[in-house]
Formats: sequence, structure tokens, C-alpha cells
Amino acid sequence: MTRVVVVGDLMTDAVARARYPLARASDTPAIVTMHGGGSGANISSWLAVEGAEVAFIGRRGADITGRNRDMELMGYGVDARLVMDPERPTGTCVVLITHKGERTMLSDPGANAALSPEDLPRDLFVQGGHLHLSGYTLINEGSREAGLAALKLAGRAGMTVSVDCSSSAPLERTGAEPFLEWTEDAKLLFANADQAKVLTGRDDPAAAAKVLTAWFPQVVVKLADEGALWYANGRGEPVRCPAETVDRVVDGTGAGDAFVAGFLPSWLDKKPPAEALAAGCRLAAKAISHLGARPRL
Repeated sequence: MTRVVVVGDLMTDAVARARYPLARASDTPAIVTMHGGGSGANISSWLAVEGAEVAFIGRRGADITGRNRDMELMGYGVDARLVMDPERPTGTCVVLITHKGERTMLSDPGANAALSPEDLPRDLFVQGGHLHLSGYTLINEGSREAGLAALKLAGRAGMTVSVDCSSSAPLERTGAEPFLEWTEDAKLLFANADQAKVLTGRDDPAAAAKVLTAWFPQVVVKLADEGALWYANGRGEPVRCPAETVDRVVDGTGAGDAFVAGFLPSWLDKKPPAEALAAGCRLAAKAISHLGARPRL
């Protein structure tokens, strides 16, 4: 089984679910819960519980929250290679969910913003492995050099590489051209429809995926409740997979991360794209059926 090395963000998610329409400049009753988060850490956790061998490289604060997040990852079976930051706290994301289920995220990267090339354990970058890089690492200026260094180390080792765009608004602030330039050696790109539009200017996800194959041999576009599609350079039509039906959507936080974790093992085993997409949609359905972005233990 191919070992997956994930470089990315570790966060604590403070999820606030409003019970009524937001009362601006006043109080709105809500249910607030705390969960482990961060796209890279989420993907690592889902991979581990699904039986993959996975190492996660990240940075945490020297606080109780960071210690708890570290122990959570080990509980999932992740080989957590976390550098402890003596000055910055563990990253935090406030996830605001309206009474209609719409999500808005307020993120403080904390220690994630200080991830450096020196934090990357060289023993993990070996031939036969796979690197998955969270786009947040590149989008954040403080950790960008670490992300670029990880890509170089993986390239020198002959590892396969996948990259996730992470989030449309910071991606747009960073700019499509730099992001595409930094990641052009990746074999596989994950994006959702909004992120694909930021990178290409195309509203149609299939058209955007086709454009993106000018940089990446394979592209996966996540389409939320419409499932996902895969497109390869030179292929006539994309392969599509519908989303799995769930009884009730509880929390969409981390569904895209779960999808990536479902897709990658099948893809690395060279299974047909339709099978890999279905595996991704299966885990995404699990993720939206409970609170929090991580698997239930």
C-alpha cells in the first residue's frame, strides 16, 4: 500500500450553528461545539481510519489545544509529525452555520503560518510514496516556502503528487497564475466548482476541468450535492459520479476533505476513475451525516 504524506494545516473548529436567522448587532441563539479541524489534518484522519498508511506534517502551538489535536491524530492512527511552535497558538477556525445551513468560516492560522522547510522530515520523502499538499499551505505566505519545498522534495524522490485548492476566496486573493505555476508538477488537482472557476474563469465545471488539464494530467472537481467529476488530459468526456443520498445533512464542514481521502487510495491503486469517485462520494456522505470534519471513532 502506498504511504501518503500529507502536508497541511491543523486547526480547532469552533462550529456555531444558529437556530434562527442572524440578528445583526444583537444575539442569536446557537449550538456551539468544538472539533478537530484543518484540511490537511482532516484528510489524514479519514485516510487513516480507512486503513491507509499516512503521515501528517504540520505545526501546532505549545498549548493544551495543540496537545489535544496531536493526540486525536494519533488516536486515528496517523503518524503525526507536528512541530511545536513556542510563540503562536494552534490554529482556530470559527465555522458559522446559518439556520439554513449556509457556512461562513473565519480562520486564524496560528502556528500553521510558520510552517517552514526545516519542519519537513526528510525520511518521509521517498520513492514509492505519495504527497498530498493542502492548498492552504501555499496560499498562506508564511507557510508557502514549506509547501514549495515539499513539492521539490517529492519531485526529487519520484513521489506522485496531488494538490487541493482548499478555499476559493483566499485562492482568488493569491491569484490563479501564481497558484498554477507553483503546482504545475502535480499529477492530480482537486478543486470544487468555485475554485475551478477562480483558476479558469469558466462557470461550467467540466469546461474548467478541461482547461486545467493544460497544467495537470488529471483533475477532479467536487460538486457538492451533485457528486464529482474526473477529467484527464486528452480525454473526450469527463467521468461523473453522483453524490450518495443521506437521510439528513448535519454538517457539511470537511466533506471535501473526506472526499479526497476516499478518492486517493483507489486512485493510487490505479482503480477506474468511476470507482475512485464513488469511494470519495461515500466518505463525503459519511462526513456530512455528523457534526465536525473528522471521522467518528
